Amino acid sequence: MMRNLYLGTAFLVVLTVSILGLRGRTFTRPPMDVFPEWLFPGMKYQPKLVQQTASKFFADGRSDRAAPPNTVAASYGPAGQPLRDDDFLYLGKAPNGSFARGFPTSLKVDMKFVERGRDRFTIYCLPCHGAVGDGNGITKAYGMGATPTYHDDRLRKMAEGEIFNTITNGKGQMNSYADKLGPADRWAVIAYVRALQRAQTGTVSDVPEDHRGDLGLK
Repeated sequence: MMRNLYLGTAFLVVLTVSILGLRGRTFTRPPMDVFPEWLFPGMKYQPKLVQQTASKFFADGRSDRAAPPNTVAASYGPAGQPLRDDDFLYLGKAPNGSFARGFPTSLKVDMKFVERGRDRFTIYCLPCHGAVGDGNGITKAYGMGATPTYHDDRLRKMAEGEIFNTITNGKGQMNSYADKLGPADRWAVIAYVRALQRAQTGTVSDVPEDHRGDLGLK
């Protein structure tokens, strides 16, 4: 019993000194290494390259490397950043600061663009929003019950720039996808979403006559 009391008292003294006794003191030597390198070899002090330093590993001798192919560049940052010169393209904003409608003129919205949007949508959006954008993705079976459908009037009438903003910054339970989709790909996804919405409201009269045969219609 007394032994435990002595040990407890010693622990409290050490703890108190550790917390209060060294406050404000300037140390001139490195702190004691509680977990020495020999105990965890290669884990605590791993070799690394610091930026702007030389490297013997690469033929050009530089430690700084070019970004890997398909890396998504950040489209946000200081106002003077070149990527922010076009607020429509990179922020979804009109000149008056409101959310823009339509698509940036620098993008060519054609079938290839929509197909790119379908590809990105299938990877990143379909699990929650469903294949037709009705909010019945696979995540709904696992408790994600708040995913909206694209086919209500609120989202049909929403400005494309606002949808772009949601993809960029996230909203509610949806996280930002800016690190996964570059600005052009975000617009491509929006173009595909508009195609999904249009498919739900289209009529036979919307189909060109020379293609109605594909539907079994005359």
